Amino acid sequence: MLNMDRDPRASFTIGLIQDHATADVSSNLQRTERLVRDAARKGAQIVCLKELFQSPYFCKSQQSERFDLAEPIPGPTTDAMQRLARELQIVLVVPVFERQAAGVYRNSAAILDADGSLLGVYRKMHIPDDPLFNEKYYFTPGDDSPQTAGFKVWKTRYATIGVLICWDQWYPEAARITSLLGAQVLFYPTAIGWHPSERGEWGQAQVDAWRTIQRSHAIANGVFVAAPNRVGHEDEPGTNGITFFGHSFIVDPFGRYIAEAGENEEVLIARCDPALIETVRRNWPFLRDRRIDAYGPILNRYLGA
Repeated sequence: MLNMDRDPRASFTIGLIQDHATADVSSNLQRTERLVRDAARKGAQIVCLKELFQSPYFCKSQQSERFDLAEPIPGPTTDAMQRLARELQIVLVVPVFERQAAGVYRNSAAILDADGSLLGVYRKMHIPDDPLFNEKYYFTPGDDSPQTAGFKVWKTRYATIGVLICWDQWYPEAARITSLLGAQVLFYPTAIGWHPSERGEWGQAQVDAWRTIQRSHAIANGVFVAAPNRVGHEDEPGTNGITFFGHSFIVDPFGRYIAEAGENEEVLIARCDPALIETVRRNWPFLRDRRIDAYGPILNRYLGA
């Protein structure tokens, strides 16, 4: 949707909500509204919530009753967030567990403009399947059908934004396509953490890798990147659970941190100037020098012997 009143050269301020979640969905929604209001008071014009924000990360095991957490878009959660966006005159990225149809559930994000209108929905394209991250059981991946539309961007009141979700952040193809569509900032709502038994040996390396891959997307594409993660330990019977590590951040097109969090609840705020996108792309013209005539092999799963 094109916002004819928006100046694409104008600076904009983004906010990320880094928080935990409990089994009380209503309480999670109330806390989120409080934190969004806090972000707006601090000047945020575009606010992004964490992946699956309204509940604990339920994919830690395969339990069919957990499908009951899903709701349609539009639905109760997006209705509440639309009212909040309209009141505060902010853009909201609202990641939810979406029930699209009987037996078709998505890991989605609703994009709400500053007048409260629902601009569209992004549905997570890359779905992981790992111990305590049983997402293939729960989620149908997004695709390029007219209904799901694959990768896309939204021209909001304040900026043109792209939204990708968690596991998508490891794929340079997703970042590239969304940037080529015109995104000024890539949002990556996330739920990533440590298996507690691995934290001592691998914990710092995992955080560094998670941040580095996303910073590389900012540099390679000349865009801002913003990733809100959840925090807190979540139990799962029969396991040691997951400790979500936070460390949400916002980087500029050079990959420089302009806001970053630790492992506690936090609201991050950063001002983004589109003029920096122009400057970086003039001096590092990666998009200009792409050899699109030579990239056909990327469509293969594997090219080795």
